[in-house]
Amino acid sequence: MEFTKMHGLGNDFIVIYGEQTLPDHAEELALRWCDRYFGIGADGLVYILPSERADYRMRIINSDGSEAEQCGNAIRCVAKYVYDRGYVQGEEVTIETLGAGVQKVAIQSQEGRAVTVTVDMGQPVLDGLRVPTTIDSEQVVDIPIETDEASFRFTAVSMGNPHCVIYVDDAVNFDLNTWGPKLEVHPLFPKKVNVEFATVLDRRTVDMRVWERGAGPTLACGTGACATLVSSVLNGKTDREAEIRLKGGSLFIRWDEQDNRVYMTGPAAFVYTGNVTV
Repeated sequence: MEFTKMHGLGNDFIVIYGEQTLPDHAEELALRWCDRYFGIGADGLVYILPSERADYRMRIINSDGSEAEQCGNAIRCVAKYVYDRGYVQGEEVTIETLGAGVQKVAIQSQEGRAVTVTVDMGQPVLDGLRVPTTIDSEQVVDIPIETDEASFRFTAVSMGNPHCVIYVDDAVNFDLNTWGPKLEVHPLFPKKVNVEFATVLDRRTVDMRVWERGAGPTLACGTGACATLVSSVLNGKTDREAEIRLKGGSLFIRWDEQDNRVYMTGPAAFVYTGNVTV
């Protein structure tokens, strides 16, 4: 089977095109192929499939075999894949996702190649039970969360998948590997959670590091960047448009006040194409 290795700011994926449906053994393939020592190596396995509702449908299997409802970096990679290969006409693409429905994508291109991609990530979900958390509240903003060793305060946002945003003094050097896995499986989150640790530098700049549910630490998280911007607005820390600085680079996020939708702009890149035995 042919695959293409792609990444969005270092959040990397094995992209498969040409299948009609998600294989029954996709979990097994993700576990095998995403292994960085005995496989190809990636944060996730992405299938670009036919859709009855959009130009294409995206399915994402994390490196631990679980399925992600949505991924902002993956959707940019999918858009670049189909655009650069001429599978879509024009610079607007629609992609169906498991958790956020059909999303509109605008491509900024040069010489027939996508350079940056802007994704309409939809309206953020703030209701506690819908994120989901176990907290029955219209918004879950600046709420205490306890572990055996420490306590934090978090804001919950869903961008088609659940996020827990925590503000710390130094996100860049924060001990992600200690606290990420503990908070991912905290009882407050019935479906586990993506955990973002953020430091606000000014009204339009935020440093963020992420522990992704099902993948662990990654160099970037598109939905996490969106959730961080929404959380920062709710907490009065930033304007409605900001640069979210991730380990792999920056994403530019805007939460539109008129339509309540979040827009993400960033790059996607090809690494190589190869063949793997199924």
